[in-house]
Amino acid sequence: MIPLRDENPARTVPVVTRVLVAANVLAFLFELSLGRGLPAFTFNFGLIPLRFDYAMVGELPWLPTIGTIFSSMFLHGGWIHLLGNLWYLWLFGDNVEDWLGHWRYLLFYFAGGVAAAVVHVLFNFGSRVPTIGASGAIAAVLGAYAVLYPRARVVTLVPIFFFFQIIALPAMVVLGLWFVMQIFTGTLSIGSSATGGVAWWAHIGGFAFGMLVVLALRGRNRPRSTAWVQE
Repeated sequence: MIPLRDENPARTVPVVTRVLVAANVLAFLFELSLGRGLPAFTFNFGLIPLRFDYAMVGELPWLPTIGTIFSSMFLHGGWIHLLGNLWYLWLFGDNVEDWLGHWRYLLFYFAGGVAAAVVHVLFNFGSRVPTIGASGAIAAVLGAYAVLYPRARVVTLVPIFFFFQIIALPAMVVLGLWFVMQIFTGTLSIGSSATGGVAWWAHIGGFAFGMLVVLALRGRNRPRSTAWVQE
């Protein structure tokens, strides 16, 4: 399923979401400018679980090791990787930013990325493979959206046998199926090196973080969107 748009207009301009999208695009253009230096750059600034092994025994400093959690959030492995991530951020980020407020949303986004990275490292301890991408932080946004706007309609391109249909589905169905797929594939990837280059457990960790944070905050925030009021 490919979500095309949601029927849940935000009441404020999603400034932070737009800045994050622009920052990711600029970072990717910088990657392209590196040419043959890109693999070394990715190795230096990507998230490598093995570095945390070394940091724990004092063989690497903690500050640059933790820094790769944040630098890796702005790096992508290709146009499809970039556009896929940013499409989900653009589609669902505006409403979450609207509900949290700009500054809390920015903090939430990075905290979600950190939570996703921690879960990824725990499930891939000792891995030497650099992990890059904003999908862990974006997964936190999706988890928040699923809790805040479960009944918001998401216009989705759905494959049915050999044909595609455009159907408006509840957000909980679209995002719930996405999350179930991450759990299913992530579970299959345990103990296997053939994970397809996707940080499934980062997605799971980010999504769960987003849900839990919003559930904790929900009682203290007043509803700010039509979809929320209609629940």
